Amino acid sequence: MQYLERFIKLLLKKGYRIITMTELPYLYQIFIWAVPVIFAVTLHEVGHGLVAKILGDTTAEDMGRLTINPIKHIDLIGTIVVPLTMFFLSGFVFGWAKPVPINWNRLRNKKRDIALVALAGPFANLLMIIFWLFVAKLFIGPAGQGNSAASLLTFMAWAGIIINFLLMIVNLLPLPPLDGSRVLFSILPNKLAYQYIKLEKYGLLILVVLLITGVLAKTIGPVIAVFERLMHVLII
Repeated sequence: MQYLERFIKLLLKKGYRIITMTELPYLYQIFIWAVPVIFAVTLHEVGHGLVAKILGDTTAEDMGRLTINPIKHIDLIGTIVVPLTMFFLSGFVFGWAKPVPINWNRLRNKKRDIALVALAGPFANLLMIIFWLFVAKLFIGPAGQGNSAASLLTFMAWAGIIINFLLMIVNLLPLPPLDGSRVLFSILPNKLAYQYIKLEKYGLLILVVLLITGVLAKTIGPVIAVFERLMHVLII
């Protein structure tokens, strides 16, 4: 929520006659975050499955997961419970979808292709950042004139930019089972790679500890700050 609040304050400082989040009904505030979250996690997973198909594994397609229909990808905890809980506790929404099924043994060049499949998810988020950036540029003018619908879409676009960037950089961390760990697995020598991937069973616990202790925020915080300023320059 802090990212959106800073964005709105900057717009008001620049003279935009934009509405504020507090002027919007609660349902609209949820909508602003929920739509970008759902499509961020959905297309992230579809990206994995699509590249896996190109590289020889059709498991995701065979199981009906190569679709942008969010219902096919909804995870009860990651797509519903966690985002709603985070919204009511902090006003910010984040989450994840069910991982698409991938049979690594069906890939043509297993070690190389594992990295390509892994990178496909963050790349999908990068494409969505570009999409939401265009949406923000398109509607920020009318929003600045007090148009409520344009303001809603501008806020949603900003939420989409931030959510996809967070999802992209967090997944690129070399911590199993995040996407970055698959890339590192492909780079490491075989013996070391298979020892490294054994950390996967502790990965979620490690990630939670990094979140609780604030280490993750301190690590990626400067990167997010630079990105946020860059987006301000490009949009406003």
